[in-house]
Amino acid sequence: MHFPRTGKLAQQKAMWIDCGIHAREWISPAFCLWFVHHSLSFYQQNSEITRILDSMDVYVLPVMNPDGYKYTWTRRWWRKNRSISKSGFCVGVDLNRNFDVDWVKGSSQNPCEEINCGPFPESEPEAQAVANFLRRHKDTVQLYITIHSYSQMFIFPYSYTFDQAENHNDLMVQEAAQRIKRYYRNTYTYGPGAATLYPCSGGSDDWAYKLGIKYSFTFELQDRGEYGFLLPPSHISGACNEALLAVKTIAVKVLEKTQAPANHHTI
Repeated sequence: MHFPRTGKLAQQKAMWIDCGIHAREWISPAFCLWFVHHSLSFYQQNSEITRILDSMDVYVLPVMNPDGYKYTWTRRWWRKNRSISKSGFCVGVDLNRNFDVDWVKGSSQNPCEEINCGPFPESEPEAQAVANFLRRHKDTVQLYITIHSYSQMFIFPYSYTFDQAENHNDLMVQEAAQRIKRYYRNTYTYGPGAATLYPCSGGSDDWAYKLGIKYSFTFELQDRGEYGFLLPPSHISGACNEALLAVKTIAVKVLEKTQAPANHHTI
């Protein structure tokens, strides 16, 4: 889905949101649809979403792993896509280990493993399609967000190393966590992926950052383990509203950080 910006700013900007890279994380695709509905319903009513849509093209991929997602309707805990390995014994690649950033380290090339990274980087059509799109639009996409669950975290690069990202102190997730705490009384932790969650390579957020998208984030939505991947329907609105608040907070901050300086004329 593509929301073209409604404003007429000379300098084009864009943001990207993808959901459903891991098949069993059902709250993730739900959020992408929630975000689309909110954008269509509250443009020119909510100041933040209006500013975002006036200033940025917004690209939304509601289900990055459609075959895997469909499979979870019969095998609920499935994580990977549904590609067939050459051996024919096992199925599926973890799409969030298939991007070309320190690929294979800390992952597995065993097609029977949940974190199988595939036979080579971007071997999977889903990962390749996203990577090709972002490569074509790398000069305009300034914010990348990938939606996951669960654990209530806002993660930024890096996950493949414990080194800090170049703009570590500029990755503005603290305010998003604070606003969720204030409005929804829920707690989100935040930090670089390797230190905050666990080290892993081949992730889409690290890859996007290395491509040049300097504001790159993974959101891990509700909850903290009580229901895990089986988040009940009664929690959907709460989880999506929290993530929506975070997306709007960060997108507005990115707009402020990347605002073109005013022209000054010598008199």
